[in-house]
Amino acid sequence: MPTHFYRPAEGHRLAHDPLNAIIAPRPIGWIGTLSPAGVRNLAPYSFFNAFSYTPPLIGFSSTSRKHSARNAELSGEFTWNLVTRALAEQMNATSTTGEVDEFEAAGLDAAASVEIAAPRVAASPVSFECRVSQIVPLRGADGRESAGVLTIGEVVAVHIDEALLQDGLYQTALAHPVLRGGGPTAYFEVLADGRFDMRRPR
Repeated sequence: MPTHFYRPAEGHRLAHDPLNAIIAPRPIGWIGTLSPAGVRNLAPYSFFNAFSYTPPLIGFSSTSRKHSARNAELSGEFTWNLVTRALAEQMNATSTTGEVDEFEAAGLDAAASVEIAAPRVAASPVSFECRVSQIVPLRGADGRESAGVLTIGEVVAVHIDEALLQDGLYQTALAHPVLRGGGPTAYFEVLADGRFDMRRPR
């Protein structure tokens, strides 16, 4: 079959870089932090994921040490908040790069954390409180550093709306989580009718 081949260093020759459309959908890291001056920050990151059960590690990658990454590095903590379909528009509103309190700008109430000072999104049905475990500067295969940085944190506290738990199992689709998809504007919602089950071979 015909294929579109390119070397990233030479450009993709498409209307939009397909890398983050191909690796999709991607969970959204809705990251809450506090600046050294005590200003609340909330921002979504589509380069986000979980990395380990023990210890429980999650991380988000930023194109530079701006806002969330800087605050997390300086304070040593951050929260992750689940983006649901009902919160999608407010999540999008927190994408601003200005020096503002995104909670206030997006009309979101903040909830106090238990183990850390960084704020949580009160309306989010699931949130994690995290302490920074590693700050990883990103670099290419040639060793050249980029401006990007991966912030990894250990989850030290978890908040789950009990309505999402059935017989001790977290029900993903009940939360209607929103995931980042391809292109500059695409998002996807997880729905129950998209589910199928497979058991791992023993």
